[in-house]
Amino acid sequence: MAASASRVFVSHLAGTAVFDPNGDQVGRVRDLVAMLRVNRRPPRLLGLVVELSTRRRIFLPMTRVTGIESGQVITTGVLNVRRFEQRPTERLVLGEMLDRRVKLVESGEEVTVLDVAVQQLPARRDWEIDRVFVRKGKGGTFRRKGETLTVEWSAVDGFSLEEHGQGAESLLATFEQLRPADLANVLHHLTPKRRAEVATALDDDRLADVLEELPEDDQIEILGKLKEERAADVLEAMDPDDAADLLAELPEEDKERLLTLMQPDDAADVRRLMAYEERTAGGLMTTEPIVLRPDATVADALARVRQQDLSPALAAQVYVCRPPDETPTGKYLGTVHFQRLLRDPPYTLVSSILDDDLQTLAPETTLPQVAGFFATYDMVAAPVVDEGGSLLGAVTVDDVLDHMLPDDWRETEFHQEEVPRATG
Repeated sequence: MAASASRVFVSHLAGTAVFDPNGDQVGRVRDLVAMLRVNRRPPRLLGLVVELSTRRRIFLPMTRVTGIESGQVITTGVLNVRRFEQRPTERLVLGEMLDRRVKLVESGEEVTVLDVAVQQLPARRDWEIDRVFVRKGKGGTFRRKGETLTVEWSAVDGFSLEEHGQGAESLLATFEQLRPADLANVLHHLTPKRRAEVATALDDDRLADVLEELPEDDQIEILGKLKEERAADVLEAMDPDDAADLLAELPEEDKERLLTLMQPDDAADVRRLMAYEERTAGGLMTTEPIVLRPDATVADALARVRQQDLSPALAAQVYVCRPPDETPTGKYLGTVHFQRLLRDPPYTLVSSILDDDLQTLAPETTLPQVAGFFATYDMVAAPVVDEGGSLLGAVTVDDVLDHMLPDDWRETEFHQEEVPRATG
């Protein structure tokens, strides 16, 4: 079943082999991790608990699952091998939801949960638990008689969070639909105790997105209250340039300890960025733009641009380079803008539609010069290339604005509007 196919019952996933893109098995599925929501809304599926050959159990986010088909799970190949630890807002689907006694909303009759089904939302990478397979009759290990039926998640009661109360779990569910900047706004106005509780309960990717939108003092406070391994995980999930900016504000000893705990590739990207002056193109750039080889097609480029976790600025163009594909790359050949990708047939080679006249930025280019470049060429992103012609990264317009505005601009913005209140 491809990522866009029909729903899967979780009992079919138990023990399923997990493979990397090269076809090598990395482990087996041992459970699924979900987050409940208020008002009986379908829970969001966060990821899988995967047992490696070493018996260690790790967490695999659904954002790194590219397919579930023919009894196997395919991943991007990027795995964090730290041991899985369940968080307060998380529920283990196999371990905590199955065999549970719940009630049918319409009749009030008690039923036993035999299975639940997950489905990917259309045109998104999010997954939800949307169906529940139940058996009527009294519970008990040896009782197997009774009518079975499959119902919508909203048709059962006994799982979802209550609306009342201000626990971190309920608070998170209430603010789930907020954009990272808006959730950062809420987090900024919470008491330090409540802010730490909510930050601890957020998953790594969500917390990373929110941290990038918070004032510097809040970032340092939250990072300092996380366990060191968790802090390293969150730094890995942040954009490398934002992680570098945050680490630069920490004492040298703390900075080095966290960098040591990070995955080597992620730490290397951050160290490389920290070697540049902050207010230069090298200090502003991200090391993870979309890089394609000259023999890639328009269809390949559009598939990369569609990735949900890309910012609009990074998705606005792709950079064509000789191998290696990761920064610093081989020789930079040129840029292909998103609008051009939409105008050409899918089979067209990106090397044939390059914008190779666009000037590039040197890593030592100063912030005012970078801003002038963006204004002159009406760009939302620009390539940073070294003297040898290798692409080092890309500067996006949001990072330019972030560094040109006053240091307290986030604080000023946060105080302009009323925000939802939360006690604690």
